[in-house]
Amino acid sequence: MLRATLKSLLSRKLRLVLSGLAVVLGVMFVSGSLILTDTLGRTFDAVFSDAYATTDVSVSAVPNIEMTEFEGEQVAVPLPADLVDQVATVPGVAEAVGVTIADGARVIGDNGKALTSFGPPQLGGNWLGEDELIQLREGRGPTADDEIAVNATVAEAAGLAVGDRVGVLTREPRQDFTLVGVYGYSAGRDSIGGVQEVAFTDATAARLMLGRDDVYTNVVVRAAEETTPEALRDDIAAALGTGYQVKTGGELAAEASAGLKEGLAFFNNILLGFAGVALFVGTFLILNTFSIIVAQRTRELALVRAIGGSRRQMIGAVLLEAVVIGLVASVLGLVAGLGVGALLAYLFGQFGGGLDLATIGLPASAVISAFVVGLLVTVVAAVLPAVRASRIPPIAAMQDIATPDRPLTRITIAGAVVSATGAALLTYGLTGDAGANTLWTILAGVLIAFVGIALLTPLISKPVVATIGRIFSWSVPGKLGRLNSGRNPRRTAITAAALMVGVALVTGVTVILDSTKQSITTLAEETIAADLVISGPQTGPRMPTFDPAVLDAAADIDGVALVAGTYGDTARIDDERHWVTATSDIAALTRIYQAETSAGVIDTLPDDGLIVDSGTAADLGLGVGDPVEVRYSRGEPVTYTLTGVYAESDLFGGFVVPVDAAVDFAMPQPSQGYLQLTPGTPVERVLSQVESLLADSPEVSVADRAAFIDQQTSQIDTLLTMIQILLALAILIAVLGIVNTLALSVLERTRELGLLRAIGLSRAQTMRMVTVEAVVISVFGALLGVTVGTGLGAAVVRALRDQGITSLVLPWDQIAVLLALAAVVGVVAAVLPSIRAARLDLLAAIAHE
Repeated sequence: MLRATLKSLLSRKLRLVLSGLAVVLGVMFVSGSLILTDTLGRTFDAVFSDAYATTDVSVSAVPNIEMTEFEGEQVAVPLPADLVDQVATVPGVAEAVGVTIADGARVIGDNGKALTSFGPPQLGGNWLGEDELIQLREGRGPTADDEIAVNATVAEAAGLAVGDRVGVLTREPRQDFTLVGVYGYSAGRDSIGGVQEVAFTDATAARLMLGRDDVYTNVVVRAAEETTPEALRDDIAAALGTGYQVKTGGELAAEASAGLKEGLAFFNNILLGFAGVALFVGTFLILNTFSIIVAQRTRELALVRAIGGSRRQMIGAVLLEAVVIGLVASVLGLVAGLGVGALLAYLFGQFGGGLDLATIGLPASAVISAFVVGLLVTVVAAVLPAVRASRIPPIAAMQDIATPDRPLTRITIAGAVVSATGAALLTYGLTGDAGANTLWTILAGVLIAFVGIALLTPLISKPVVATIGRIFSWSVPGKLGRLNSGRNPRRTAITAAALMVGVALVTGVTVILDSTKQSITTLAEETIAADLVISGPQTGPRMPTFDPAVLDAAADIDGVALVAGTYGDTARIDDERHWVTATSDIAALTRIYQAETSAGVIDTLPDDGLIVDSGTAADLGLGVGDPVEVRYSRGEPVTYTLTGVYAESDLFGGFVVPVDAAVDFAMPQPSQGYLQLTPGTPVERVLSQVESLLADSPEVSVADRAAFIDQQTSQIDTLLTMIQILLALAILIAVLGIVNTLALSVLERTRELGLLRAIGLSRAQTMRMVTVEAVVISVFGALLGVTVGTGLGAAVVRALRDQGITSLVLPWDQIAVLLALAAVVGVVAAVLPSIRAARLDLLAAIAHE
C-alpha cells in the first residue's frame, strides 16, 4: 500500500508542485520572520555589548519616568559634577569619569536639512578622548565651546569636512560650531549600530543636552585589578544610597537590547499574522486539490478496496500523500525563508542607518515552526478528502460514471451556523465586552466568519457564476466556459473562497482606514480654526521642534490675529503616564481648537494652574480647585491647582500647563504652531513670511490648514500600502489555486475535451473556453471578497463611532480596480491550463479513461 501510494504521488508531479507551492510560500513567510527576529536580536546584543565594552560600572539617577526603548525616549536626570569625586573614593574604583550622553543632537547637513534617523538615536555628549573603542580619523577632539567632533556616519551623511561650520539642533535652537574632528570606532566602524553622534566640550554638552551647568548623565567607572564589576557595583550602591541606579556594563547592555527586542517581537507578530493569512488561504487550495484528486481517482481507489484495501488504508494513503507534500514544502519553504530573512535583515540594516548585522543563522524556532506549520496545514486540509476516499464502495470499480454532486443542504446549514458564530464573536469583540481578549476575539470572529462564508459559497455559486458568465456567452467557447465554471458548485466555491479571503481583507482594511482618514479630516476641518500650521514629520522618538522666537516674530506679521505654540511631553500624574501640553498662549489655543468650558476657566492659565479635558478629569476624579502633582521628564515634582475643565474632544485633550513648565520637558521647544489670520488677509503672503522665519528650524515647515491635514493623514495611506503589499501573498496563493483547479479539471475532462475537438472546436476556441472559466471563477471570488470585506469594514467602522470614526467611506474606485484585476488574474491563471488543453492529442484524449 505504501509503495502504491508513493508511486501514485510521483506519477503526478505537477499536482505535487502546485499543491506544495502554497505551503512553501506560507512556510517561507513564517520561517523568514523568525530568522529576521533572530538575526536582529543577535545584532542588538552585539551593538550594546560593544557600546558598554569599556564600562565596568555605571552610575545614573533614577529616571523620573521609566520607559523602554520601544515605548519612547528615556530622559536622563542630571547628576551633579561632584558625584564623580564621591564615586572615585569608593574602594576598588580605578577611575571614575563624568559622562554626558543624551538623544537629540541633530546635525544640519550641507543641504540645509537636519539629518533624520528612523531608529538609531542621534546622540550628543562630551568628548572623552580616544580609547580602545573610539579612534580619531581626522583632526582632534573639541577644546573650545564652539567646537565639535562627529562620528564618521554623521560626517558622511551630512557631507562635512574638518574646518566646516556646522549647525546643530539640541534642546536649544540652532547653534553653529566649527568641526575640528571626525572619529570612528574599533574594527574600522563608522558608528555603533547606526548611531549618529556629536561630541562637545563638557560645559557645552551639559548646557545643550541637559539644560544645566556642571552636570552629567552618568558616571562611568573602571574597576581596579582583582575587583569584579559585580562586587564594585554593590559597593558603590551601598556608598551612594537611594536615588541612584548602579549597574554593570553587562546589565546595561542586556537591558538596552531587551527593550529593542520587545519592539522587534511586536513587529514579528505582525509578520506572523500575515503568514497565518497566507496559510489559511493555502488550506483552501490543498483541500480543493485533494478533493479533485479523490474524485478523479474514484475508480482506482475502488479497485484498491475491491482487492482488500480497508477504509483505514484509504485514509492513510491520502494522508501519506499530504505528509510527503508537507515535508517537501517545509524544506523548500525553510530554504526560501532563509533567503527572505536575510533580505529583510539587510533592508532593516540599511533602513536603520547602516546597522552592522550579525551573521544570518537558522534558529531552532524557525526549523521547528517550518515543519510543524507545513505538515499541520497539509494534513488538516487533506482530512476531509481522505475520509471521502475511504467511503468509496468497491462496486465503483466496475462502473464508468462521473462522481455525482451531493446535495448542498448539510453544508449550507453548517455554513449558516459557523457564520452566525463568527458574527457573534465579532460583535462581542467590537463592542468591547471581551476586555483584555478583545483582539483575539475579533480575530477569531473574522476567521470563523470566513470559514462560514466559504461553506455558504456553494449555495450561491451556481446562480452568481451563471450571471457573470453571461457576459462571455456571445460565443460558443464563452458558453462552454460559463457552463464548466458552474458544473461543480463545491469546487468553484472552494477555489473562489481562497481568493475571497485575500480580497475581503484588502477591502475591509481599506474601508476602515479610508473611513478613519475621512473622519480625521472632517474633524480637523471642523475643529482647528487655524489658517496656518507649523509642524514637521516625526521620524523617531522625538517630535520635530523649532525656535520659540518664531512664535513672537510671527505674531508681529501684519494680518496675524492669533498665534499659539504647543510643547509636548510625557509626565507622571497620579502614578500614571499622561501626555502633557504646554502652550505659549492658552487663550489663543482654546480659541483655535474651539474648546468649550465644562468647569472653571480655560482661557487663562496662572503660573501654578493647569486645565484638563472632561474625560480625563472624570477618570482621575478631579474637579476645579483640586491639587495635581505633576512629575516631568526632568526636575522635581510640581503641584498645580486645577483651574479649568474643557469639553473632551477627539483632537484636543489631556493636561495643559503653563509654558514655563516646558523647561523640564525632554525637548523644551515648541513642536507645533498655529496661526489664525484676520479676515481678508492673503494666506500665501503670511505663509512666505513665516517660511523665512523658519530658516534655522529645518525640521519643520509651515502649511495651510488643508495641507497640514493632508500631511497628518498621509501616514494612513502609507500604512494601507504596507498592508496591501503583505496581503498580496495571500492573493498570490489564491491565484495558484485557480491554476491548480483548472489544470486538474483539464486532466479530469481529457475525454470530454477530445470529443469537443473532434466535433469542430479549434485549439484557439479551447483556450478561450478554459480562459472564460478561469475569469468567471476569479471574478466571482473577487466579487464575493469585496462584498464580505465591505461588510466587515463597515461593521468595524460602526463599532468605532465612539472613538471618533464617524464617516463611512466605501472605496468604489478600489473595488472597481480589484474586480478588473480579478479578470486579469483569471486570464493569467488560465495560460498554462489552456495551452495544455489545446495541445491534447485528439485520438488519445478520446480513448482516455
